[in-house]
Amino acid sequence: MAMNNGLRSCASKLLASADSLALKTVNRGLHSTGMKKMGGHAHGHDEPFYLHAKHMYNLDRMKHQKLKMSLSVLAAFSIGVGVPVWAVIFQQRKTASA
Repeated sequence: MAMNNGLRSCASKLLASADSLALKTVNRGLHSTGMKKMGGHAHGHDEPFYLHAKHMYNLDRMKHQKLKMSLSVLAAFSIGVGVPVWAVIFQQRKTASA
């Protein structure tokens, strides 16, 4: 019984939304919005260090730069080598079991 009431409720909502959609008028034409009035890049008080994000390019001022860069290069290299090797092993196991 509860499912029947739910279906009726859903059907009535669909019919009501279909009626409201049929009554709306359609305006077909070109429409454009104006340019957003926001501050541009590199016009602030911290111009030498700011281009897109506050600390995006400050690699020379990064703390523990050698450690962080070494770990990130090692991680990227490991992913670049590990994922294809794992994919080949996985595919060979799949083929061997069939």
